[in-house]
Amino acid sequence: MFYKNSRKKEERAIVVLTPAKSKRLIAKAVKEMPEVKRALKKGRIIIIGGTTNAYIAEEILGRKVDKFWFAAGRIAYGELGANDSDRRINPFVLKNGKVTAMTPNETLQEFTSDDVYIKGANAVDADGHAGVLMSNEKGGTIGAAMGIINARGSHLIVPVGLEKLVPSVIEASAKCGQGRFKYAMGHKVGMMPLVNAKVITEIQAVDTLLGRSGVRATHVASGGIAGSEGAVVLVLEGDDKGVKKAFDFISRIKEEKIR
Repeated sequence: MFYKNSRKKEERAIVVLTPAKSKRLIAKAVKEMPEVKRALKKGRIIIIGGTTNAYIAEEILGRKVDKFWFAAGRIAYGELGANDSDRRINPFVLKNGKVTAMTPNETLQEFTSDDVYIKGANAVDADGHAGVLMSNEKGGTIGAAMGIINARGSHLIVPVGLEKLVPSVIEASAKCGQGRFKYAMGHKVGMMPLVNAKVITEIQAVDTLLGRSGVRATHVASGGIAGSEGAVVLVLEGDDKGVKKAFDFISRIKEEKIR
């Protein structure tokens, strides 16, 4: 007796995401995360400055945010640096879905295990660890937050594109340190390794937004020229309907220049 194979034929698509497209894809996914949705209804969310987090703020708040000036530290113009403090856009602090005038440090004092802290990163590795560069000698925003977040079990969400993939965040953090560098292109920095965060790259973003359609994403290449520097190439797999939906979704993400 013969049985028909009930498995649907799998199809594949290949897509290219520039850093700006990756940031928008990741931002859309963060907005849909269950812990973020819950905190928007009842709870606190802190969105710390950063280019990817500017996209997240846009998705959550429904308004434009200057990507460049929402960042504090940044790698730009061929060096490690920081934006002028008097021109930076302050982090967004939300309580029950509404923007408040509270500072992140004030809000952290009230944090519970249901609240959400969103912080971008400068490095990510295949083990899901993220790394944050620090030019502030006291560790900046992440240095001020980690004790409370870890002590109270709050949600630490780290959106970071695969353009920032490194072999090992643990090794990278061991090599950095402001006092360890004799020479530097720009600021001397340390690195905070984040080994217990929920890291959201393009892979997790596809799963969050399109996983119910049975679509899986695999990182297969990086880089490019002529405006595609830092691009990430993904292969999408699943049944034809799901892959076509994912391909169309990613294709519709508009290219945006940060500066």
